[in-house]
This record gives sequence, C-alpha cells and structure tokens, in this order.
Amino acid sequence: MTGRLRRDLGFLPLVAVLFFNVSGGPYGIEDSVSILGPGLALFLLVLTPCVWSLPVSLAMAELGSAIPEEGGYIAWVRRAFGAFWGFQVGWWSWLNSFVDVAVYPALFTDYLKFWWPVMTAHERWALVLIFIWVLTGLNLLGVRVVGASAIALGVCALLPVAIFTVVAVSRARHLPWLPFAAPSLMEAQGLVPGLGLGLAVMMWNYSGWDNPSTCLGETRAPRTSYRRALLVALPLITLTYLLPVGAGLAATTDWPQWESGYLPALAASVAGPGLAALMTLGALLATGGLFLGTLLTNSRLPFALARGGQMPAALAAVDPRTGSPRVAVLISSVAYSVCAFWSFKELIVLNIWLYSLALLVELAAFVALRLREPDLPRPWRVGGGTVGMWATAVLPAGCCLLAMATAGWMNTVVGVLAALTGPLVYAAWARPGRARASAG
Repeated sequence: MTGRLRRDLGFLPLVAVLFFNVSGGPYGIEDSVSILGPGLALFLLVLTPCVWSLPVSLAMAELGSAIPEEGGYIAWVRRAFGAFWGFQVGWWSWLNSFVDVAVYPALFTDYLKFWWPVMTAHERWALVLIFIWVLTGLNLLGVRVVGASAIALGVCALLPVAIFTVVAVSRARHLPWLPFAAPSLMEAQGLVPGLGLGLAVMMWNYSGWDNPSTCLGETRAPRTSYRRALLVALPLITLTYLLPVGAGLAATTDWPQWESGYLPALAASVAGPGLAALMTLGALLATGGLFLGTLLTNSRLPFALARGGQMPAALAAVDPRTGSPRVAVLISSVAYSVCAFWSFKELIVLNIWLYSLALLVELAAFVALRLREPDLPRPWRVGGGTVGMWATAVLPAGCCLLAMATAGWMNTVVGVLAALTGPLVYAAWARPGRARASAG
C-alpha cells in the first residue's frame, strides 16, 4: 500500500531547509580565505550574492509561484522544453547530489578531528556511515520531523557563530581586508584569473537556492512560502558568512593557516578553549543539518522522475504512515555512503560544474516560459519587464560558465562523462514510450 505526500512543511521549517541547502553557516568556508586572501575573500562574499544568489532566487521565486509542483525545477523544465530535458535536469541534479551531499559527512569528520586528532581511516569511515544513517532515519519519519529538526539544528549551529563574532569584534586589532589577495594566488595566476577562481569557489558556498523547490508538493501555501523563504534566507546567509569571517580576520593574523575545519582553532585563539568547544559543537550540528536538509530535497528528484514514469516505479513509493518517499530516500543514502569515501576538497569543484550545468537549463526554462507563455498565471514575477528577465538569467548564467571554465580538465572530463549518462539512461529507460508504459 502506498500513501500520499503530506503538506507538512511550514514557512519557518522551509526557511531552515533552505538555509541548510545553501549554507549551514560559515563552517567549511575557511579554505577560501587562505586561498584567496582576506580582502578578496570578503569582497567575493559580498559580490557573489549580488551577481549569483539574488538573480537565481528571483528566477526560482517566479517559477515556484507559477508552477508549485513536487519536483520543482523538473516540472518547470519539462513544461518549457519537454520530457527529455526535464529528465536531464533531474538526473544531473541527482548525480550531482552524490557529490554534494557526500561532502557533509566528510566535513563532519574534519571538525571532529578537533577533539579526535588521531582518527584513523577506518574510524572515519565508521563515523561517516553512522552519521549518514542516523540522519536518514530522521528523513524517513517525514517532512514535518525534518523541518522541525532543521530549525533546532540551525539555531544551535548559529549560536556559537554569533558569540564568536561579538567576542572577535571586541578584540579587533586591524583592518580585516588586508592584505587584499594571497601572495601565492597573485604569483600563480594574477588578480583577474584569481578573481574568476575565487568567484567559482564562492559559488559553491552560495549554491542550492533551487533545491527546496523539489518539495513544493509538501509545502504549505507553496506559491508564497517559497518566495518568502528565499527573501529571508538570502540576507541571513550572507551575514552568517560575512560577519564571522570579517570579525575573525580583524582579531587575528593567522589567515594563511585557515583550512577546512579551522573555525574551532580560530575561536580558541580569540577566546580560549571554551568557545572553541562550543564552535566545534556548532560545526558538528551544522553538518548534521546540511545532510538532513539536502537529503530531503535531493531524494525528491528520483521520486519526481519515477512519478512521471521516467524511473523505476518503486522509487515513487510513499510511506503511508509518514508521507516520506522511503525508497528514494534509502537509495539516495546508499549512493551518499559510497561517495563519502572521497575527501571534502576533492568533491567541491566537480560539484559546482554539475550544478552549473543543470542550473543553466533551469534559467533557460525561466526565459522560455516568459516568452512562450506570457499569460501563465504568475502570482509573483521578476520586475523590470524584458530587461529584468534577461538580467536575472544572464548574470548567474555567466557565473555558471565561468565556474565550468575554471574547473580544470579532469573535473571537466568527469563532468561531461557524468552529463552524458543522462541521454543514455533516458534512451534506455525514460524515453516517452517506455515512460507511458511504466505509468500505465
């Protein structure tokens, strides 16, 4: 017996889910400071939301208000370009989630090393599996439990950040944006290429605004809630990056040592071991929220494709007790368990390449639906007429192309090969004739 999805995701839980799909706080952003330099990192923390996050959020808000369906951007692209491209963005995004979501168990172990510095490879792998499957169990309990858990984890993750920021500001000793760029970056690439690389790095930390659209069929008042959640989350996420990073740079001079998992050590240098322990706990809870929220949104991708007859019907099964798409959640978690073998740093560049590919198609759907269906009811739309529409699409599209161009040959080759699996799987399973037969 198969149940039905439940509209149990309210506004505040949706904000928390969106927060964890994009950010989770400053945990994991430390690398960008040592790679780019203090001034360039702070500059890009402000620039990236303007040229990347804001336009993407506006486009997603309009599409979500017009087509508030489960599967989100799969439904939008399918309506704009047909079944083939709808399948491609769903498949690519699900493949990308194998890279993206597997980052967070790795980041969890990075921060845990503050308390457990001699962790062996076997111990790390065991902890990663425990982390994944405990949070998978929460996801299986339904969207209401996930939303409430995301709120609690978000508050607990941000409280240490707020305390650290206040303390660090009170102990500021110098301008946080000096030096502007890391000498190693300037020597290796120069300012303009370095700016391109830095923007690509920051894009990863500001990616995921479209992800919660996959849960619109489980969201209360989806036409308005998603837009409101985007408008609340954007400034919140920007400040949770900018304020603690700026405060930490103003209070210390050790920015060349910043690396993934460094925030607890930074807190220790600013205020001692007590704040360091609190920051470590916040980081661990943040990684839990990141995995919990992204598993929720990404598991809906195979579910939505299966409901459309484009993946095995078993993936469309819904638990009648909880309203959770249980098979899709379990299969996704198995994939994340396998991908967690790789380290945090190895995953990021490939992740932004695959994400950019799918987002380019979503932005094209935003433009196509405006041009082809101008009378489609849109309770909310991007202002500025045709100029506003093109600006909203072109700015993030340019960022996507920049990120893909700076990904390196190896990541590009792997990304192209991964993308080509979409047409192959579509031909083998999800082509229209097979989809109709499966749906029937």
